[in-house]
Amino acid sequence: MIDINKKKRLAREKKHRKIRSTIIGTSSRPRVNVFRSNNNMFVQVIDDSKMHTLASISSKEVKDFKGTKVELSFVLGEKLAEKMKAIKIEKVVFDRGGYKYHGRVKALAEGLRKQGIIF
Repeated sequence: MIDINKKKRLAREKKHRKIRSTIIGTSSRPRVNVFRSNNNMFVQVIDDSKMHTLASISSKEVKDFKGTKVELSFVLGEKLAEKMKAIKIEKVVFDRGGYKYHGRVKALAEGLRKQGIIF
């Protein structure tokens, strides 16, 4: 019998592979990749054609934040958007990493959109 957590992880990885078969980040429209753990969230802006990470941020970098994980995700989106604007990236493709588009993933996307990132 397979462990329930392993089953969930494998299902998410299968969805992520399916999503990644259609989403490709280029130098003009890099891919925003999301990884979410129980405690933290990690986001990268990736150029798949050069296999290079252009910018990244994690919830570990935001110190002294008091609030929920969803509110922290919104702040992460805003801070990542500032980093992206510094390197002149305005259009991206959003890779939710196999996670459902709600909660922390949705808050991150809304934080990016609030700062003017288009996807």
